[in-house]
Amino acid sequence: MKQQRHKRKESFYILLISNTGRSNRQFQISLSILRTLFAFLLILCVALGWLAYQFSIAHTVQSSLKEQLSSQEQLVRQLEAEKESLNTEKQALIAENESLRQQPEPSAAAQETEQADVEEAEAEPEEAEADPFFPSLYPSSDTAMLLSAYSQEQPYLSITVHAEGKIIAAGSGTIVTVSSDDTYPLIVEVDHGNGYMTRYMSQQEAESGLEQDTQIQAGDTLFTIITDNTQLDYQVLLNGEPVDPLSVFDAKG
Repeated sequence: MKQQRHKRKESFYILLISNTGRSNRQFQISLSILRTLFAFLLILCVALGWLAYQFSIAHTVQSSLKEQLSSQEQLVRQLEAEKESLNTEKQALIAENESLRQQPEPSAAAQETEQADVEEAEAEPEEAEADPFFPSLYPSSDTAMLLSAYSQEQPYLSITVHAEGKIIAAGSGTIVTVSSDDTYPLIVEVDHGNGYMTRYMSQQEAESGLEQDTQIQAGDTLFTIITDNTQLDYQVLLNGEPVDPLSVFDAKG
């Protein structure tokens, strides 16, 4: 008969030796326990790595939110400054109106002369304002909120338009481009034939049936916004160079 060989379970010993030579202790650890400890340490490392990854993501999101909050706060401060400026102008106009009321009324002859001078002075600006090809209209027919003003780094005006809002031509002219790119699903360019060109760039999808070389009139609808809080970037070019749209709105001719 063949002798049966007994498999010995592999185990490890840990010997703790005292420096005084007393109370020496020896611990036996089986291979299965050692493997269990190793698996536990591996799971612990994976868990710690996952927690570190989640913390990194949360930190990145928090930083992004802080940047957005800072941008909104800067915009609020800008709007508050504009509001304060408008209030100052309003108070100045009220004071000027009150001062004019306190002045003695001129004679009939003086009133006629003054009226004639006013009509003569206003005649030329009225003719200039009647030019439909000058892009002096605001590009939105509905209420829109200013997001950012024109600057050298951002040579256009950004506004937010609600759904069903109409984007209109700032002046009469010819549509020279109806296109899109990676940033703007819809870009419309209008040549006004007097050195001015306007560009309407929607960052969300919009409804438009425009075609190139179409003749349009000032105030005509170029496209309709279909998504709330759609950002429209509006640019005015004069002889190929960008100019501040606000200066064109304020111009008299």
